[in-house]
Formats: sequence, structure tokens, C-alpha cells
Amino acid sequence: MRTAVYIDGFNLYYRLLKEKPQFKWLNPHLLVQELLSAQHHITQVNYYTARISARANDPEAPARQAIYLNALESVPTIRVHEGNFLVTHPWMALAQPPEARPLPYDWTLPPPVVVKVVKTEEKGSDVNLASHLVRDAFTDAFDVAVVLSNDSDLVEPIRIVTQEVGKRVGLLVPVKSPTASLVRAASFHLHVRPGHLAKAQFPDRIELGNGSVIAKPSSWVTA
Repeated sequence: MRTAVYIDGFNLYYRLLKEKPQFKWLNPHLLVQELLSAQHHITQVNYYTARISARANDPEAPARQAIYLNALESVPTIRVHEGNFLVTHPWMALAQPPEARPLPYDWTLPPPVVVKVVKTEEKGSDVNLASHLVRDAFTDAFDVAVVLSNDSDLVEPIRIVTQEVGKRVGLLVPVKSPTASLVRAASFHLHVRPGHLAKAQFPDRIELGNGSVIAKPSSWVTA
């Protein structure tokens, strides 16, 4: 069966990889192969993400991500689709208890009700994933689609593909308890477990098509 894969990169990262640096050097094509049976012929792996900005507590994060995106592009079946990463500084309602107020604090004053925060948002990935999934279904680009995400915004596009186009859509679940509406919309679902991640790692060093070599970031070598 021709099988096309659609991966929400940020959902994958925050649900499975953020606290497991030893698994961040992940080859998504190998991961899907670990999860699916041999009857699936993976024609394309679509990976949706955005270039992140440097953070005060981790200024090297964009460089590590760039290395990883180069690693992804070394796999012929993987296509990276980039959205936008936005950083804003809005005022938001404060939900901290009184004990969280900075000291010394004049307790005769009323507690603050708002605080200015650094807010990061990724824009475009879920829309791009949904659009490409529906487009590819209508153009008969696959027999089966596989989506790796736990984002409930994808329920409707998955429903369109399964019920209106008549294609099967599998869900690769990056959490212990997946969103119930996603499971109901999908044709089947499989859980991604640490053992799958361990078996789907890139080699520590990868030679690119131009002859250059990239290496797994040192902070990802051990947990």
C-alpha cells in the first residue's frame, strides 16, 4: 500500500522528545517503519515545523535545530515544510498564588492581576498538514495516510479523508492517552513508545549530498 506520512514536528517534540534528549536525533522514516507493517510502502514523509528563535536560557537551540533539519533533508523520502515561529510580549492575567510575589513586597498593596510574558507560538504547521492531507487524498497520492500528532484541530481533515474521500488514515499517538475525538476520526491508531524511538535514530555522523558531514549535537548524546 502506498503510504504517505504527515508529522507535526512540534507536537512530536513536546510530547515525546523534549525530556528525552537521547532520542532527539530521530529519523522519522525509520520511526514509521518501526510502527507499521511491511505491507506499507512509505512514499513520502512530510515533516511540519518552523525555525525557532534563540532563547536566553538556550542560545544554541536554533543551531541544533538547523543541524537536525539538515539531517532530515539527507533522507530522500522526507520533505520538510516550514511554518513561522513568532515571539511576542503580551500582558496576560496572573494565576500565581500570593506566595509567588517578589520579595520584599508591600502586603498592604493589592496583588497584581496581570503580568507581561514572553509568548512563543508556531504558526502554519497544523494548517499546512491538514491542507496537504486533504489535497493528497483527493488527488489519490496515497492509499493510506498516517498522521503523527495529538492535535484535535486535525479531527475534521481526518474525517473528510476517511468519510468523504474514502481513504484510510492511521494515527500515530505520541501520548499515553490520546485525544478521543482524534481516535474516533482515524481508521486505526498506534502508540509511539520509547523503544520505537531508540530503534529509529540517525547514525551519529551523516554525510550530506555535498560531501559535508554533520554530527549529532553533543547535548543529545546522553539523557
